[in-house]
Amino acid sequence: MPDHILERRVWLPRPRPEVFELFADAANLPRLQPAWARPRFLAPPPRLAAGAVLDFRVPGLPMAWRVMIREFDPPHRFVDVQLHGPFARWEHRHRFLEGPRDAEAGPGAGTPGTWLEDRVTYRFPAGPLGRLAHALGGGGRIRALFDYRDRRLRELLGGG
Repeated sequence: MPDHILERRVWLPRPRPEVFELFADAANLPRLQPAWARPRFLAPPPRLAAGAVLDFRVPGLPMAWRVMIREFDPPHRFVDVQLHGPFARWEHRHRFLEGPRDAEAGPGAGTPGTWLEDRVTYRFPAGPLGRLAHALGGGGRIRALFDYRDRRLRELLGGG
């Protein structure tokens, strides 16, 4: 069964180390998620590092979710992967790139900042039923979660 890929990019007018630090502290994750997807940690989350494991529950999901930080290269990137949870596959790559907004974007275009790039590769479980669940709204909920996160990042760090 093919994987689904979601790619996102958001610009924030803050230095790369500052943006990366927000993500490196896993306790910030609930601040960036909508109430319907807000994780509740089952144990205090560790500071992110290669090999760190986070255990949490998400409202409405019947199982706990366990992710591991597979790659960690501060302040440039990190990758989290699902070890156990609601997806047949989940891999989320975060990349942090220094750079101004597009020069043609108007006022503030040359302001230094950080581009946050996400690439999420995922697959719902249950084969054909999972594909149907994705088509009937599951994929839209994942996009909505990232839409919310991007809005919250701009509220917290600027870049409206």
